[in-house]
Amino acid sequence: MAAKSNEEGDVVVIKKYANRRLYNTRSSSYITLDHLSKMTREGIEFKVVDAKTGADITHSILTQIIMEEEASGGEQILPVNFLRQLIAMYGNSMQSLLPHYLEASMEHFRDNQLKLRKAFEESLGNNPLAKIAQQNMEMFNAAASAFIPGAEGEKSAEPAGDDLANLKAQMAEMQKKLDALGK
Repeated sequence: MAAKSNEEGDVVVIKKYANRRLYNTRSSSYITLDHLSKMTREGIEFKVVDAKTGADITHSILTQIIMEEEASGGEQILPVNFLRQLIAMYGNSMQSLLPHYLEASMEHFRDNQLKLRKAFEESLGNNPLAKIAQQNMEMFNAAASAFIPGAEGEKSAEPAGDDLANLKAQMAEMQKKLDALGK
């Protein structure tokens, strides 16, 4: 996932105070490591600085987030053997090459993931079952918005007044198909 901001002015500055509290200078609010984790997933660039010294501590905060994710009891991403090999690389003559290699590998992995997702979505677009599923979802959203005030479903590209008419037409079409199957 590419970062949403590359210019220094677009980077959100987070200050870490001695009491371990994190302060988002853009929103003027205190945040947690979970907030930083969410910002990372959303591709929001941020920089964490020590409030007293001004030192950039982003690396250690990101490492802390990873360690908390790994220890949270959920599924771990980093295999033990990988961690051992990573630790063994410290002090190794190849240590300076490893960050660039890992960064390039992760970028390649993300690119392949996006290509796979696109290919999957394109193949679903040609699949009649996918079209039926999409119609069902549209009907569900229309029904939810008709019967549950303020329901937030996927927004239809058509005006709201047409939703009920479309739903009725789709239901009539489905009834015809069911009647034909019953004969």
